[in-house]
Amino acid sequence: MSIAHDLRIAARRWSAARKSQPPTAAANTERDELRVWFAKFRDTKHSPIRDAQIFEIDATQVPWFDTGIHLARGEWVTTLAAGRVVLSDKLDIWVGPQFQLWMRVGESGKIFNGTRDTHSFRAEAEGRLYLAGCFPGQWGDREGRVSTPLSDYSKFKGGLTVAVLRWKSNAQDGLDSLSDRDERLADEAERLRHPLPPPKNWEYLWFLGRSEIFWDATDGKRPCIACYTEKNVSILQHEAAFDLNPDTRIKWSWKVDELPSEMREDTQASHDYLSIAVEFENGRDITYTWSSELAAGTGYWCPLATWKDREFHVVVRSGKEGLGQWLDESRDLQADYRKYMGEPPKRVVRVWLIAVSIFQRRKGRASFRDIRIDGGGRTLDID
Repeated sequence: MSIAHDLRIAARRWSAARKSQPPTAAANTERDELRVWFAKFRDTKHSPIRDAQIFEIDATQVPWFDTGIHLARGEWVTTLAAGRVVLSDKLDIWVGPQFQLWMRVGESGKIFNGTRDTHSFRAEAEGRLYLAGCFPGQWGDREGRVSTPLSDYSKFKGGLTVAVLRWKSNAQDGLDSLSDRDERLADEAERLRHPLPPPKNWEYLWFLGRSEIFWDATDGKRPCIACYTEKNVSILQHEAAFDLNPDTRIKWSWKVDELPSEMREDTQASHDYLSIAVEFENGRDITYTWSSELAAGTGYWCPLATWKDREFHVVVRSGKEGLGQWLDESRDLQADYRKYMGEPPKRVVRVWLIAVSIFQRRKGRASFRDIRIDGGGRTLDID
């Protein structure tokens, strides 16, 4: 991939970004709005609330931030966050609270995120509440160690404002009692009442966290996995232990209704896509994508620094032809690995579904069904 190519994509992003408010300024506005809301909220007597505090987490703040709040085991908490962590004002690249904000209870507690900018949780153990921004780091373990250089945080602008509400009883009752007077709390009450779990037998990749991007659905009375992404990213995983032999194939059907990128996806500034991937025992994966501009058969290593030696992208369809239609696919996994990545390993370990819309923040819509791996006289249905 050439520097000239990256610059051409950057120029297209810059041209589009000139038409909108710089994300750092927008982040300040969003954070101010939450501060004003919190001041009014705090000054009113709310009987369900045990305590309410607000915190500022600058983009340069390395994990973790100690709130000083000591939670009892079983205590209910709601967080409301606003702001942006900005990679580039000129290219309009930033991430919002749902992706950025993570939490843990206790110094060695298990880290977790919310599925929206608001989140409610019950403390699984007694301990101090810690908050952290994930991006630009990547989690190295489930207790919140960062596996990437901490110096990367100094390169970013913006930040998050986070309001933390502690309830006297459970969050649902507290939110319901206040929702008729407050739209923010009403939305969180509705989210908590009707959570959107991942599809059965699938789970989200832990270090990217939970979202509401994928869910069980039907299309024409046939079961499928629906996908909708906007300003977000998610990887959904399903165990799939299978020998990798010359006749091993991944097969699936998909209906892609809307692509999250109008540009070729092989640069960081434009790396938004929908795909199905296969993870191998060596930790690498091939992900099969539908590209906006790249020709079918094109292959490239992931342009993101933390994924560049791990994930290889193979374009199986391109452009708008076929959008909105159910299409069947079949790929020879061993042949693809050898062609694009080198000597293949012996085993497949997982199948992934991937949706990325965090860079350009466009909408992506798709559905998947009939996913299976064939080979050696065996068929493994991924349901």
